[in-house]
Amino acid sequence: MLYLIIKAALSGILIAAASEVARRWPGIGALIVALPLVSVLAMIWLWRDTADVERIAVLSGSTFWFILPSLPMFVAIPWLLRNGVGFWGALALGCVLTTLLYLGMIWAGPRFGLKL
Repeated sequence: MLYLIIKAALSGILIAAASEVARRWPGIGALIVALPLVSVLAMIWLWRDTADVERIAVLSGSTFWFILPSLPMFVAIPWLLRNGVGFWGALALGCVLTTLLYLGMIWAGPRFGLKL
């Protein structure tokens, strides 16, 4: 249980640090958020828990393929905000778009031989 608390605390600290940095320097906050810190931590935790090279390879490869459908959200949200949509609406629409694209990836990926 302590191990789970440590993993959650460390992961939460990264998110909190990014948001605090972004308050002062939005570009640096964006850089921190864009870094694959969560992915690297997940690989470290998975390695520590299983030492299973194949699981880590699948995690890493799947992460790449799931990043692609999330990218349009980072174009849509600023566009929506700059065109009069409020924050919560823009965020919701961006999340809906990303969810639809994730579902598309889940459906299409295996048909193209991707192991997701």
